[in-house]
Amino acid sequence: MSSRRVRSTYDKSPYIPVGTAEEVSIGAAAIAVAIRATGAQVVAIETYPGVRTEDLTAIVDQLQPDLVVDVAQGYRTPADLNALVEDDLTDDPIFGRLTARGVVDFFDPAGLDKLRATVAEARGRVVVFGTGATLVGHPDLVVYADLARWEIQQRQRRGEIGNLAADNTGERASLLYKRSFFLDWRAADRLKTELLDHVDLFLDTTTAGRPLLVSGDAVRRGLHLAASRPFRVVPFFDPAPWGGQWMREVCDLPDGPANYGWCFDCVPEENSLLLGFGEERIEIPALDLVLHRPTELLGERVRARFGEEFPIRFDFLDTMGGGNLSLQVHPLPSQIREEFGWGYTQDESYYLLDAEPGATVYLGLREDVDPEQMLADLQDAQEGHGDFPAERHVNILPARKHDHFLIPAGTVHCSGAGSMVLEISATPFIFTFKLWDWGRLGLDGLPRPINIGRGRRAIRWDRRASYAERELVNVLTPVGKGDGWRSERTGLHPAEPIETHRHWFDGTAPHNTDGSVNVLNLVEGEEVIAESPTGAFPPFVVHYAETFIVPAAVGDYTVRPHGPSVGRQCATIKAFVRP
Repeated sequence: MSSRRVRSTYDKSPYIPVGTAEEVSIGAAAIAVAIRATGAQVVAIETYPGVRTEDLTAIVDQLQPDLVVDVAQGYRTPADLNALVEDDLTDDPIFGRLTARGVVDFFDPAGLDKLRATVAEARGRVVVFGTGATLVGHPDLVVYADLARWEIQQRQRRGEIGNLAADNTGERASLLYKRSFFLDWRAADRLKTELLDHVDLFLDTTTAGRPLLVSGDAVRRGLHLAASRPFRVVPFFDPAPWGGQWMREVCDLPDGPANYGWCFDCVPEENSLLLGFGEERIEIPALDLVLHRPTELLGERVRARFGEEFPIRFDFLDTMGGGNLSLQVHPLPSQIREEFGWGYTQDESYYLLDAEPGATVYLGLREDVDPEQMLADLQDAQEGHGDFPAERHVNILPARKHDHFLIPAGTVHCSGAGSMVLEISATPFIFTFKLWDWGRLGLDGLPRPINIGRGRRAIRWDRRASYAERELVNVLTPVGKGDGWRSERTGLHPAEPIETHRHWFDGTAPHNTDGSVNVLNLVEGEEVIAESPTGAFPPFVVHYAETFIVPAAVGDYTVRPHGPSVGRQCATIKAFVRP
């Protein structure tokens, strides 16, 4: 690697201080005491899909209720549910259509009526649990057992859970994820949005055998604090077929995996958020903040454009000591709307945090590309008739530290080996069409899905070498300067909704959110501090390579070198939604 650091300062467990440890009940017995103390007779434990039944039963047993109702008894049969949602799921191994259905649709109507009648006729303490528990009767107390999507994916990979009402535990993890993405999570998020203002108690079952309970008011207090100051979500790291070694060192990751290929450092729909109560940490999905405080977090105009969705994604792609990423293309806006029901596409960019000598990026097509020949060569390679000759068709550019490559939808691209990429993009998640994966297998030993058919409809054949070098590489425009700082626009492309500014500074650099959530990464320097000119939020320290979010409601803020970086030049890259 071209950068070596004596010690890592990267914080893998950032949290927001909210309250004291006395506000948290720990373990099933203490949680049952806290629930009984409310005096509630009908308790609904609403669960996000992926919460394990065994993590609830210990608590339910401690409550010693007169009646226990598992709402799964009222679900449709798996066959009936599959028939109902087949148009959303499709037979594609990766892609479906975003469902418009809600949790109520997972229930057999007669089964739901029966559950409601059972609860209405019951006497004594009643506990109703499962996804959709709040749809059964009128509970006196709502407990919400929440879970971040990254943890759900880990449980799916380990074969611990299947999908909601699907009876498919142990199925291939990619298929479980697909069904979660297009069906389960969409329905559950609609119900969660209705409940967030009214939840009485939040239950954190992320760590098996150690459930944590805190009041709904305490969680909402934490979400209010997060929406009013800079904060970080909890990053997660994963190996990949092409993965490298840079993050292992710089982010101080454990030995074990052969590599770490990627990291979600700011994808609130997938990451979790830690709320600090003394030494205790309540882990909730960062998505809860997006759903509960969308205007303060995103800004009014951004919310009007994207809804209750976080529109900016920062993630890491590590090929330092690894291999090329898959050659790929993202769908055009019309394609993603028509085929998947998503309102915007994955325009993106590669910002090079680091690069080895000779590193390259594949970006756009050669001037002499023959589209039909390229597609034929891709198909031949997919069918096992030799490797795809990428250098014959695709434009290849040198990649150096701090280069910024813009990748509007429709542009064929991938990072080559020897690069540490900070990927900055819009956030439609999984809508990537792989064209060629260099003949590799996935970590599960199976071929990774290739999408030449969808990809050919997305490729902009006019995005060739001259266009890429003129419009997509280090397109820098000075924006401002002052005492100890200067800023420059680095992208993104005019076709993309997101813009990025890089600030170089050894003094105090001024910023303003200008009505949009800001996402920043410290791309040069060991440590900086973000501050409010009016003291509106506590000073916030950021370390090298850490991504942090500044809510739109913050308005004015500054960033300056701190600690070991005082007197040295630092740099941040900032993304926001254009007016």
